[in-house]
Amino acid sequence: MPGRLRVRQGTGLLFRALAAAFLLSAVYVLWLPDVEPLKHSNPRTTAYIELKRSAARRAGKKFTPRLVWVPWDRISEHLKHAVFVAEDDTFYRHKGVDWESVKSALRRDWEMRRFAYGGSTITQQVARNLYLSPSKNPLRKLKELLIARRLEKSLGKRRIFELYLNIAQWGKDIYGAEAAAQAYFGKSAADLTADEAVAMAVVLPNPKRWSPAARGRYVERNMRRIMGRMRASGMLPEEPSEVMPDEIRLDTASAAAVTGALP
Repeated sequence: MPGRLRVRQGTGLLFRALAAAFLLSAVYVLWLPDVEPLKHSNPRTTAYIELKRSAARRAGKKFTPRLVWVPWDRISEHLKHAVFVAEDDTFYRHKGVDWESVKSALRRDWEMRRFAYGGSTITQQVARNLYLSPSKNPLRKLKELLIARRLEKSLGKRRIFELYLNIAQWGKDIYGAEAAAQAYFGKSAADLTADEAVAMAVVLPNPKRWSPAARGRYVERNMRRIMGRMRASGMLPEEPSEVMPDEIRLDTASAAAVTGALP
């Protein structure tokens, strides 16, 4: 009898622990930030920056992030186009989440047996940068999707893109297009050439590893790919001697969305 009692008590404790964990997980996922202030106010910092600040403080190191906010009209059209093509060429057609990319990322994660691919849209990256962390935790990913949908409902596409261009990390302690343009090319984000803009766009997946100024094989190869897609969609003048393969052409819907959405 005492043995059975201990089993029942242990089962009860396990059930209560699981129920508490489920409740805490639900609260974490379902509590969403108020994004309405972003309509008219520019964020002074991000969750990513504050995580880095806390880590530096614990390590006794200095952390001075470079972030200079610039409005949409003071960012090079070349950079807008390059980032659109490189990061999320369905941006103007999805509602915050590109489900095809999510399914593709899940398949690759299953094959790799780890959370390696995110399939994140620009909106999801804004949600993650502003409010979450780089964690690959599935609950964090679910919360990112919910925040992204809220951003889409509350803000226009142009505002979301403006936020992204101003908070994305572009190198060690470098955040936003203006700080990056100044750090790498000694000029404003408004004055970036097509070549410089594309170089900045292709390093976004890993700006700590690659530099748009000190271009290696990876950057040069991807610059050619992105510039080819931009020319194919009318974002850059076509080079007379260059014939672009069909597989790098943007579909008609994407090209129409870009030319209509980016002034």
